[in-house]
Amino acid sequence: MTREETGQAIRMIDRVTAGRTLIIIEHDMDVVFSLADTISVLHYGTILVSGKPDEIRNDQRVKDAYLGDG
Repeated sequence: MTREETGQAIRMIDRVTAGRTLIIIEHDMDVVFSLADTISVLHYGTILVSGKPDEIRNDQRVKDAYLGDG
C-alpha cells in the first residue's frame, strides 16, 4: 500500500472500530501507534512488554528488539 492508502485505511479502521475492541497484528509501527490504545510487543513468541503507545515507543527493550535508535 502507498502511504496515502495506508492513511486512508487507518482512518477507516479508526472510524469503524470507535467504541469497540480491535485486535490487530501489524508490523508497521506507524499504523500500530496510530490505532492502538494498548500495545503488546511479542519477541520470539513471548510478550516482551505491554503498555500505552508512549510507553512502548520509549521502552528500551522494544527499541533494542525492533525500533532501533532512529
